[in-house]
Amino acid sequence: MTEPVQKIKELDGKQLYYSFLAGAQRIFEHQKLLNKINVFPVADADTGTNLASTMRSIMDAIIPTDNLKQTAVALADAALVGARGNSGIIFAQFLYGFSNEIKSNATIDIQSFAESMKKAVAYAYDAIANPVEGTILTVIKAWADYIYLLKDQYDDFIKLLVAAYGKALESLAATTKKLEVLARAHVVDAGAKGFVYWLEGIKDFFTLGAEKSLRRSVEVVADADEAVDMPHDVITFRFCTEALINGQDLDKHKMRNYIQHCGDSIVVAGSPQKVRVHIHTDFPAEVFSQLQQFGSITYQKVDDMVMQNEIQFNRISDIALVTDSSCDLPKDIIDKYQIHVVPLSVHFGETYFLDRLTINPPQFYAMQEKSEVNASSAQPASKEFQNKYEYLATHYKSIIGIHISQALSGTCSSSEKGSKDVISRTGSRIDVVNSKTLTGGLGLIVLRAARALQDGATHEEVMRKMEEWRDKAKVRVSVVTLKYIVRSGRVSPLKSFVAKMLDLKPVIEIDREGKANLFSKSFTEKGGRKKLMKNITEITKGKKVWEYAITHANNAPAAQWYAEQMENLTGKKPVFIDHASPAIAANVGPGIACISLMLE
Repeated sequence: MTEPVQKIKELDGKQLYYSFLAGAQRIFEHQKLLNKINVFPVADADTGTNLASTMRSIMDAIIPTDNLKQTAVALADAALVGARGNSGIIFAQFLYGFSNEIKSNATIDIQSFAESMKKAVAYAYDAIANPVEGTILTVIKAWADYIYLLKDQYDDFIKLLVAAYGKALESLAATTKKLEVLARAHVVDAGAKGFVYWLEGIKDFFTLGAEKSLRRSVEVVADADEAVDMPHDVITFRFCTEALINGQDLDKHKMRNYIQHCGDSIVVAGSPQKVRVHIHTDFPAEVFSQLQQFGSITYQKVDDMVMQNEIQFNRISDIALVTDSSCDLPKDIIDKYQIHVVPLSVHFGETYFLDRLTINPPQFYAMQEKSEVNASSAQPASKEFQNKYEYLATHYKSIIGIHISQALSGTCSSSEKGSKDVISRTGSRIDVVNSKTLTGGLGLIVLRAARALQDGATHEEVMRKMEEWRDKAKVRVSVVTLKYIVRSGRVSPLKSFVAKMLDLKPVIEIDREGKANLFSKSFTEKGGRKKLMKNITEITKGKKVWEYAITHANNAPAAQWYAEQMENLTGKKPVFIDHASPAIAANVGPGIACISLMLE
């Protein structure tokens, strides 16, 4: 990185890359404000986080070279892979257009730069099913058109970028008048403002120099002081759904036609080999079913915009509660207590799904019965937790993550890794807890924490209770067959050998260390249930049950029997009865039924 000179007639790859980083830094600094003023197309308060995540993916993915064409192509490819949100994908498509249009030269002059930028605008518009003016599109076009207009008047990139930045500011201010929803909120478009922040960083890189424009030892997220009179428009479709498809000769327009009946806010961007899809829909599973025929889906994301809207305007606590999909909490409880759930993934060979989002339990059971390959599960990547914590840190004072037993899954480790990255950049307090349990046991710990927060408990008070709640959570599972559990490695093959040979019906407990152990066996499923209930009776003797839950894998009769027995024992109904998540069912197989309880 070098300090600016008096005049820059041509740009090389490293200048492009480091100026890009300076632009990204401005977005990092202002992501909280961008989230706050995000009202279009949906007031889900995540534009800043999505743009920041897009920029960070780019920065983490490439190493700059002197060759401008190579660097531009690498930037565009990384943007497409890491893009999040409507504005992020539009921005990625604009970069792809720019990289595709420039010549294979080591440097670029103003004439070629202006021509490539103007042509790149068409790529951005082409990616959107119904382009709307007054958004990031409008500002990109105004900026690129102005650069093209000035290309014959300047022979210095610095003066050109300063002049064009002024035009972008004018266009940004005008977005308020172009969209009614922006006018009612008295804000400019969030995506467009993010783009202008990016341009500001680039301008400062060339006018102030690298040292002043690239201060990245700690990412400081500025407070969002701008007053926003936010309109509460109806959210037409609930889920912001995204996918990355890899293949050959991918047809973006054909993809768009196949999914356009599923929702709105459709953006389909990318190249013939790699396509990014964005849509707002109520049916994520159907969207992915349609997209599977085009190529390999290598990335999936489903965000609940109703939940995002609620935490923006009706947040019940300043402390965010995060868990994973193995908690098996029903949607009504998740919504009531504003619990944030990061999904595990379920795999059938090369095909994968997001647990409870792009595959539900009945779909899973049907696939498990027909599939020639065994189902498996995988923990969320640390990047998924990083994105979740990044977003929540802009809305909450602190965050508590509670996850499936570390002895059974690496989910807790992924959460810790993702949290550390966000903590180091933002200074937010994030505590990650190994629940040492799963399914309803995890769900009850999360529910107890949620109720405590609703009653006004502090972060410290909830954390002090965690060990006590873990000790009071009990999970017992009756199993039809050990085949799936042994194959998954959750129970020692040696311990299960006798049970397998005699075709016994075992009962499994989750012990104090969060491991699955065989503690009883029976010749029949009915006998196994009775032994399980006998154990539960012993556990609860002389003690009061706070709450209990019943979960099962396609075994409603067993779940109902357990519910009746537990009501007779405790005098209360279960807090919920539900299917076990597909991620759990993939490892335990069909037919299991589980009682999870927590003592007072």
